[in-house]
Amino acid sequence: MKRTDGRSSKQLRSVKMTKDFVIYPEGSVFIEMGNTRVLCNASVEEKVPRFLAGTGKGWVTAEYSLLPRSTQQRNSREAAKGKQSGRTQEIQRLIGRSLRSVVDLEALGEKSITIDCDVLQADGGTRTASITGAFVALVIALNKVCPEGQKFPIKDFLAAISVGVVNGEEILDLCYEEDSNAEVDMNIVMTGSGNFVELQGTGEEHTFDKKQLKKMLELGEKGCNDLIAEQKEVLGKIAERVGK
Repeated sequence: MKRTDGRSSKQLRSVKMTKDFVIYPEGSVFIEMGNTRVLCNASVEEKVPRFLAGTGKGWVTAEYSLLPRSTQQRNSREAAKGKQSGRTQEIQRLIGRSLRSVVDLEALGEKSITIDCDVLQADGGTRTASITGAFVALVIALNKVCPEGQKFPIKDFLAAISVGVVNGEEILDLCYEEDSNAEVDMNIVMTGSGNFVELQGTGEEHTFDKKQLKKMLELGEKGCNDLIAEQKEVLGKIAERVGK
């Protein structure tokens, strides 16, 4: 199958992560995956939600937003509507629980980290790009607030990618056009050690078999490994603290 941008079925879109993109947050990363662009800012507070007060544990959560003209037609700001859409709530919960899967909340102590993921431009894969960029922002933030010699609260690397079946072929990292025409769409979240955090797979008026699922999982694993290699390059020496 010839893809819209000439990539092979196993190839990621071009990936670029710019750290310290915004000067005020403890951690900031601007991630670009093809034409999808997401700003991920990590803010640290010396407090926790009420249900964790006095437990010695910290918390990591996320908020997600599509900016009004990040898509082909303008979306109204959800704040103007007075409520978040179900899609927004689902995505920010996904980002939050994905990040918490690799965080030692006891080692974090009674701190809260909020990751704001704002989509500046959407061309497919915004939730997976948000997870991948949010992880780097989280590591940068924790490197600033956790002194050397103290146990680093991040247990493993984390990345996410989309895979799918388009015109009968399994492909990696779908752009919007591919996603909108996919027979099967799947999001995969994985750790650096190769464990799955979340699988979200859906047939769009189609079914898929075990052989196709196996191929998509293999593509997802390759994509996540490639993204983790990019994360390590962006983080530099900070990456050495992860899992220590």
